[in-house]
Amino acid sequence: MAKRDYYEVLGVDKNASADEIKKAYRKLAVKYHPDKNPGDKEAEEKFKEAAEAYSVLSDADKKAKYDQFGHAGVDGSAPDFSGGFGNLNDILNDLFGGGFGGFGGFGGGFGGSRGGQRQQKVYRGRDIRVRVKLTLEEIAKGVEKEISIERSVPCKDCGGKGAKNASDIKTCSACNGTGQVQRVVNTFLGQTVTYSTCQQCGGEGKVISNPCRSCGGTGLVRKRETIKVKIPAGVEAGMQMNISGEGHAAKNNGVNGDLLVVIEEQEHPNLKREGNNLYCTKIVSLPDAILGGEVEVPGIDGSYKIKVEPGTQSGTVVRLRGRGLPTVNGYGGTGDLYVKIAVWIPKKLEKDDKAVIESLRNKESFKPNPTKEDKSFFDKLKDLFD
Repeated sequence: MAKRDYYEVLGVDKNASADEIKKAYRKLAVKYHPDKNPGDKEAEEKFKEAAEAYSVLSDADKKAKYDQFGHAGVDGSAPDFSGGFGNLNDILNDLFGGGFGGFGGFGGGFGGSRGGQRQQKVYRGRDIRVRVKLTLEEIAKGVEKEISIERSVPCKDCGGKGAKNASDIKTCSACNGTGQVQRVVNTFLGQTVTYSTCQQCGGEGKVISNPCRSCGGTGLVRKRETIKVKIPAGVEAGMQMNISGEGHAAKNNGVNGDLLVVIEEQEHPNLKREGNNLYCTKIVSLPDAILGGEVEVPGIDGSYKIKVEPGTQSGTVVRLRGRGLPTVNGYGGTGDLYVKIAVWIPKKLEKDDKAVIESLRNKESFKPNPTKEDKSFFDKLKDLFD
């Protein structure tokens, strides 16, 4: 899906200062953080959108690239949510001066508290990338595709908790629920304190004494499902659509990943595509080229009749306006269909036919004599279909 302008997301002007950008993001982050809005998918998406916008606009180099090239200039710069929202919490701690130790200062609504207690970690599921092949006919009108994917979903038997009974989930004794263990090392410079992820609970702060048999304590199971995806008209090969929330589920009932649909284009037997324009070649007989006539040419929604003018040269291009492909979302109008005329010259002739052609050999009207306009025209078009 098309991304919104980052300045629009944060509600600031393009010339906003770094402090104004920081202030706008802080306001949105506090309002839409998932821990403060449990189960609210819309708030979760707005939080991620604001975090992505801030990660670009708060960096001078990324901001300059975005101002010049838009989203294409910062592709891949979005924050990584694969480990949950902890990295975004770090950003907010920086915004608030680093003294909050989580978000307990907001009435506990963010799942943490002051005093160094561990804040609740919100996980994000992995994205799923699939490729979808489309015909030019499907691209011309847009299409709804059914995509079969295998993804992680919350275990029904334990509700995604990893254990059927809440009593089976206990605070880790090794880290006392913080998810980290402290190590004090004495050196000649004094004591050095280091922290590392607790090996017993894997940083969760909790251990499951009696794991769910269906999911093995992960809270997730694999399931094959069919997703319907609406693909707009005019897409091109290599484009990617992001379907929010249709990726893998996350453990601890976290945030689902996204489904990334990459567009591929099937080769058409008669038409070649360049942008939203279409190109084809039509072979006409020598009599039609000399005397003129009417022929049918292939199109994206059927065939069209075009007029062959008397004296049409091989290589002449006829343009059919509006018979190409639409641009995505209708911006930029519809392309054209270009038909290149190729005159068929037979290699074998019957005796009577050969005599007729021979009688025309020395006629003045059959001798090559291109005009200046003809030369200029062919110079412009000679590489059009290479």
